[in-house]
Amino acid sequence: MKKGKKSKELSSVQFREASTAQTLPDPSRHRMAALHLRLRHMWRRYGGVVAVSAVVGLALLFLSLATRSPELGRSGSDPVLVDLTVVEDAEEKGALCLDGTLPGYHFLSGFGSGSNNWIVHIEGGGWCRNLEKCTSRKYTNLGSSNKMESQVPFIGILSNIPSQNPDFYNWNKVMIRYCDGASFSGDVENVEQNGEKLFFRGQRIWEAIMDELLKKGLINAKQALLTGCSAGGLATYIHCDNFRNILPNSVKVKCMADGGFFLNTKDISGKNTMQDFYNDVVQLQQLGKRFPNCISKSDPAKCFFPEEIIKNISTPVFILNPAYDAWQVQHVLAPDVSDPKNSWQNCKLDLSKCDSDQLKILQGFRGKLLDDLKEVKKKKDWGIFVNSCFVHCQSMKNFTWHSPNSPRINNRTIGEAVGDWYFERREVKEIDCEYPCNPTCFNMVFAKPYKT
Repeated sequence: MKKGKKSKELSSVQFREASTAQTLPDPSRHRMAALHLRLRHMWRRYGGVVAVSAVVGLALLFLSLATRSPELGRSGSDPVLVDLTVVEDAEEKGALCLDGTLPGYHFLSGFGSGSNNWIVHIEGGGWCRNLEKCTSRKYTNLGSSNKMESQVPFIGILSNIPSQNPDFYNWNKVMIRYCDGASFSGDVENVEQNGEKLFFRGQRIWEAIMDELLKKGLINAKQALLTGCSAGGLATYIHCDNFRNILPNSVKVKCMADGGFFLNTKDISGKNTMQDFYNDVVQLQQLGKRFPNCISKSDPAKCFFPEEIIKNISTPVFILNPAYDAWQVQHVLAPDVSDPKNSWQNCKLDLSKCDSDQLKILQGFRGKLLDDLKEVKKKKDWGIFVNSCFVHCQSMKNFTWHSPNSPRINNRTIGEAVGDWYFERREVKEIDCEYPCNPTCFNMVFAKPYKT
């Protein structure tokens, strides 16, 4: 790949351009309907924080692929819509969302050679750091199953279409919905805010859903993969060994965390903004007891960072992370509180607008991630895929997971790299060159930053 070649960008477009969908033949209208549901899910999940430009750009990208690609234009290439299932016995176990509703998940049965194999994916969506934020959150799909979509499309690593997900298309697949605000880690008995109850029961939700999945057939798995994106990626690190331990020793179990390696580093003003944020989450939901091997040696907030968690994981893990993770650039490296003059505003919305000094800082941020992964590089059964894209979460989008236009390192898509690692076809330690060297990247362009 040529150094300095400009990577692909998802640029700003107007909403009215999406009206071209009205002129599509019936199969394409069905695809657009499924896409609309997925985009609405993304919009609600991130609280409307993904920019109009990025969301509509994604819509037009999918539309372009659906109408021009013979492969995606086939009937049968539409994403399957999977119903929400609530855990009916969760209340008796005290496993409740922030607002006291029952937790839920989406389940799609495997078939053929994948009938006894399982992917369990943990949804992401940030964290709430205080009672006020958690009270607001409980009125959203990230705090209440009453607000969750009744159906979601399974795409990316959850796709059941061979061309989009060649190694895992026929596996049993689960998406666990996120509604506790602390990466499925809290276990607090009773909390009230202005007379309203809050339930910090993420650990119990994890256990209740695992119990139900074991009864559905997970106990009979031959192969299993735990995955998660963003805060769900952090939950994957946290629960990886437990997922291994609830299954028989004969089962091949691995974990893959996508966009969940949050860095404990100083921001542009020299503040420990992310550590302070995690400190609030840890104190609020009493998470210190969750990390006994770390707490005795370190500050509880530091124990919530992956660089500490991975030191105690014995199960093989694949770490998928962009070196310039969009959420982290906006909230770990250059948060608004540390940029009162908005000198980073353009850069953190669009990396192509960063000046030379900002790019130097971004390369230092990349360097911190690679430093944290030094020991992982020595672990033969672990995997790494760190590309130079400006994006957040890549396993739950078809075009970034595995497609003709997917980001690549050494000509391998993310889907191919994860498959190579899981099935031990080769050792996978893929570290991309510095931005903007990779022309296969899709770099997001935002109208405003992600919300915390």
